Amino acid sequence: MASDRIPQQMKAQVLTEYSQPYTLKDLSVPELASDNDILIKVDAAGVRDIEVAIMVDADQSQQYCHTDAVLAAGQMKPNPPKFPHVGSHEFAGTVVKTSSSSDKTCPVGTRVGVPGRGYHICGTCFECKDPNNDYAGYSNFCGKGLSNGLSKDGGFAEYAVVDARQVALLPDAMSAANAAPLMCAGVTIYRALKRCRLSAGQRVGIMGCGGGLGHLGLQFAEAMGLKTTGVDAADGPLKLANSLSLKNVRVVDARSTKADALVKEIGEQDGVEDRPNMGLDAVIILPESQASFEYGCSILKNHGLCVVVSFPEGGFNVSARDLVFRDISVVGTLLGTNSDLQEMVSFASKHNIKAISKTYSLAKLNELVDEYNKGEGGKLVVDMAL
Repeated sequence: MASDRIPQQMKAQVLTEYSQPYTLKDLSVPELASDNDILIKVDAAGVRDIEVAIMVDADQSQQYCHTDAVLAAGQMKPNPPKFPHVGSHEFAGTVVKTSSSSDKTCPVGTRVGVPGRGYHICGTCFECKDPNNDYAGYSNFCGKGLSNGLSKDGGFAEYAVVDARQVALLPDAMSAANAAPLMCAGVTIYRALKRCRLSAGQRVGIMGCGGGLGHLGLQFAEAMGLKTTGVDAADGPLKLANSLSLKNVRVVDARSTKADALVKEIGEQDGVEDRPNMGLDAVIILPESQASFEYGCSILKNHGLCVVVSFPEGGFNVSARDLVFRDISVVGTLLGTNSDLQEMVSFASKHNIKAISKTYSLAKLNELVDEYNKGEGGKLVVDMAL
C-alpha cells in the first residue's frame, strides 16, 4: 500500500522559534501513526495569516486576526505549535502511502485536498459521537483533535501525514494550486454562506470582500444566485474584488459610502420606502474591526442575520437595540464538516471558482511572506512544481 519511490528525507520550510523567518531544511519523511493515516506528496500549500504572524512579534501581529496574534506570542491553546514547526493548514497533494483502513477510501494515487482540523480525534467525546457525523466516531470539531500546520506539522514540506477522513477528493480538472486555498478559506466562506440560509435572489453582504475568504465568497454567492454587496476599505482588496466583474455583485468602499446611504440605495433598487425593510437579508463579517461589524449590522434589514467568521481578542460589541428592536440575529461559524468540504470542492469545480493567487516555490516561502505583508488581497500559494 505504498509507492516504491518514497524517499527517507524531504525538504521542508521550518520555524525554529517565534519571530524568525522560515529555514529550508532536510527532515525525515513522516511515518503513518494510525489506521486512518495517509502519506501524501504535497503538490501545493496555501498560506494564511497564522503562518505569517508566527514570524513577527505580538505587537506587529495585531494587524492580523486574534488567532495569529496569540500564535505569534506563543500562546496558542490548547495545542501550541512545537518547534521545529512546519506550517500551512490548507494544502493539496497525492496519496503515496496508506494504512489498512485508509486504503479503502484513499488508495495510492488519489489526489486530495487537506484542511487544518481533524487529525487524530478522540472518537469518544460528544462531538465525535454525534450520529450526524460523516464518519461514525469522527468529528473535525473534536476538541482533542490536532490541526495540520498549527498543533502538528502542515503542508510546507514535500510530504505530510494526514487523516483520510479529513480530506476532500479532488476533481481531475482542479489543479493542486487551485485546490489548496479552498481547503480553509474556501470551505470557511462556503459554510458561512450556507449559514445565511438564503435563496436565489435574496441579498447578502460580505464585509472584507477583497481578502482571501472574501473574494472567494463573492464568487460562491454569485454562483448561488444571490444579490451580493461586497464591502472593503483598502485599495488593494477593493481593486481585486472589482476585477472579478461579477454580474450580481456590487463592491462598495466603506471609506466613501456610509451605511445609511447604502441602505437607502438598496431600498430604491428594491422599491422599498420604509427603513425596517431596506437592506440585506444577511451579512458575513470577515474583518476583525468593530467598525466593520457595526457597518455590517447597519446594512441589514429588520430580522436580518449576521454571520461572524472573525474572532478578535476583545470580541465584538453588539448593539442591544439591534437585537431587541430590529430582531437582528448574530451567529458564528467555523469551517464545516467533511461533507461540506467535498460539497464545496464539487461546487467550485462546477462553477469554475478559483482564488486569485500568486505562486511561489517552496524555497521562496519567505518572499511569499514579504508579499503578503503588502496587503494586496487574494491568496498566496506554494507550488511544489516550481
